[in-house]
Amino acid sequence: MEERNKVLSVAKTFLKYRKKDLERIVSEEGILLCTNRSIQAEGSFGELKQDMQFRRYLSRGTPNVLAESVLLAMAGNVNKLHNKIQKGRIGVLKCVLFYFRTTFLIE
Repeated sequence: MEERNKVLSVAKTFLKYRKKDLERIVSEEGILLCTNRSIQAEGSFGELKQDMQFRRYLSRGTPNVLAESVLLAMAGNVNKLHNKIQKGRIGVLKCVLFYFRTTFLIE
C-alpha cells in the first residue's frame, strides 16, 4: 500500500477572527448578552416545539419557510392572547384595540 501524507492548514485570517470572537464572548458584556439570548430564545422555541407540536417546516425555500415562520409566530401570539383572555388578565376593549393595531401594522 502506498503511503499518503495529508496536510491540514488554517487561514491566518480565520485564527484572527476566532481570537477576536473569543475575546468578545468572554467579556462581561458578551457573557451578559449570551445569558439573555439563551433565556429569551429558548422559551419561544420550546413553546413551539412542546405546546404546538412543531417539529419541522413543511415547505421548502426561503420565502416559504419565512411565511410559515410568520404564521407560527402569529398563531403563538393569538394563543397567548387567548390564554390571557381566559384568565381574565386583559380587558375585552384592550383585546379589540390590540387586534386592530396589529392587523393594520401587518398590511
